[in-house]
Amino acid sequence: MRMHKKGHLEERIAACGDIVTVADLSDKNMKRAALTPEYIAFSEIFGNGNPVCMEIGCGKGKFVAETAARNKDVNYIAVEKISNVLIEALERVKDEKLKNVYFLNCAAEVLEKYIKAGAIERIYLNFSNPLPKEGYKKQRLTHPRFLEIYKKLLKPAGKVVQKTDDRDFYLFSLESYKEAGFKILETCEDLAANPVEGDVETEHEKRFKEQGKPILRIVAEAR
Repeated sequence: MRMHKKGHLEERIAACGDIVTVADLSDKNMKRAALTPEYIAFSEIFGNGNPVCMEIGCGKGKFVAETAARNKDVNYIAVEKISNVLIEALERVKDEKLKNVYFLNCAAEVLEKYIKAGAIERIYLNFSNPLPKEGYKKQRLTHPRFLEIYKKLLKPAGKVVQKTDDRDFYLFSLESYKEAGFKILETCEDLAANPVEGDVETEHEKRFKEQGKPILRIVAEAR
């Protein structure tokens, strides 16, 4: 079902312009567009040299907002390509006056345009769309073509932390990490039974738990 466009969307995003970079979509070829850098200056945006982590597909912002509030000595880049969803995350961070969150309104394919190589400590993939049809597997955010991008953005031994409720996607991701040269550090097939200290529950996660679905988790290290 198509999502209804939120009222005054463009104006609301513009009002949050100090905490978001909206992707330049003038070049529809994302691979080519990524070759023209417009790097975000973290030290200018955040006013410090603290470590930077990134969530790809931040949705309405519950995870990144709560995680940032708990970890004021870490900066967070939250990536979301759907503006209609992103606006809720933007306004939440504004309302909560969080100074260590900045947003990128872009697709994962063009992250290298905005993020310098070796700039990120950790990447969070929370309940990414599993895209179960075979013809869409190259669009999955743990397909090796995306993992190669993440490897460039991560610092040496940087980590990807993934959560999903979809077992097929979980198994696909495990194989993709190995194919892309990542080292699997942790796996968990029931996060509710094996909670991780400091982990924040997402909107999707709460709903899936209420439905009795096990939450699966992977931590993979770039090499």
